[in-house]
Amino acid sequence: MIKALFLDRDGVINIEKDYLYKIDDFEFIDGIIELCRYFLSNNYKIFVVTNQSGIARGYYSEKDFLYLTRWMIEKFHSFGVTIEKVYYCPHHPDITGFCECRKPKPGMLYQAKNEFHIDMSNSIMIGDKERDIEAAQNAGVQLTYLFDSLQQTEISSATRIVTQLNEIMEYEC
Repeated sequence: MIKALFLDRDGVINIEKDYLYKIDDFEFIDGIIELCRYFLSNNYKIFVVTNQSGIARGYYSEKDFLYLTRWMIEKFHSFGVTIEKVYYCPHHPDITGFCECRKPKPGMLYQAKNEFHIDMSNSIMIGDKERDIEAAQNAGVQLTYLFDSLQQTEISSATRIVTQLNEIMEYEC
């Protein structure tokens, strides 16, 4: 079975900007490329799981999101990093109703598990919000990291809180 590294997008891969959908506004977070290379070298497959309520809100289209996603995947590839697949939730409960894919629901992680035969108990989630961690734990991911560069979050689980992405590699060595 496959070990996966699940990454949230906004706030983990790129600097969070409200409803990001333009390439010109996309900035990789320091250390994300090295982190991904590290996990690839340790036989993990990388997946992105991201809530994108800006689609439901009408701030950008699904086409806009997919365009940026293709660009991001190509940029990762140019750095020697393969992203297996990006799963996204275009919903918002106040607009489209409830769904099973919006984090903290585990739907996107279950999709990846079923499609790629992922061993969830030996996989890892890195998120920047408690809902990312909850989704992973709800899907059976036991090792979770909360990336909080400002050290403002307290979380009531076994999740490790890191302020820099390279701390994760230090934990994993």
